[in-house]
Amino acid sequence: MDEISLETLGRHLQALRQARGLSLSQLAGQAAIAKSNLSRLEQGNGNPTIDTLWRLAKRLGVPFGTLVAPVATPVEENGVSVRLIEQSHHQRHDEPAVDVYLMRCAPHTCRRAEGHASGTRETLQVIEGWIAAGPTGAERQLAAGELFTFRADRPHDYRTSDVAATLLVTIVYAKEDESNG
Repeated sequence: MDEISLETLGRHLQALRQARGLSLSQLAGQAAIAKSNLSRLEQGNGNPTIDTLWRLAKRLGVPFGTLVAPVATPVEENGVSVRLIEQSHHQRHDEPAVDVYLMRCAPHTCRRAEGHASGTRETLQVIEGWIAAGPTGAERQLAAGELFTFRADRPHDYRTSDVAATLLVTIVYAKEDESNG
């Protein structure tokens, strides 16, 4: 990420943390990252990993897309690039929030994602290449043009072989009344 994107992300992260009444120490502890790393991120320094940002978003109670929305550049880590391309917020209490990402995975990449909030579903649409993806232990081999929807509230994997993959990832978060039951 460039310097401006890091500063924007840092200010946004700090605002979300403060709006929830959390101290640096509290959020760092909940997200299992060093307080000094969180402080550097909020100051616009450091190079946050996708996993770190996912953990922070989860502990802040916001979709990943809400955390990275102000940043126009992709978040990259270990051969995986993720860029938010669309986000719909709850318009009404009974509508789910939806995030859409463009994800690129280099050849020979394996990424394990933490489970999202209860009831979350993810749909993958492969644009180019091949990828094995889905819930850990139940991944599906997908080729360009194929779709796969799965429950994303448990760990899930994205794995390429010798070919890169580009996919649209649509995350539909459970409606508020569904996630409480």
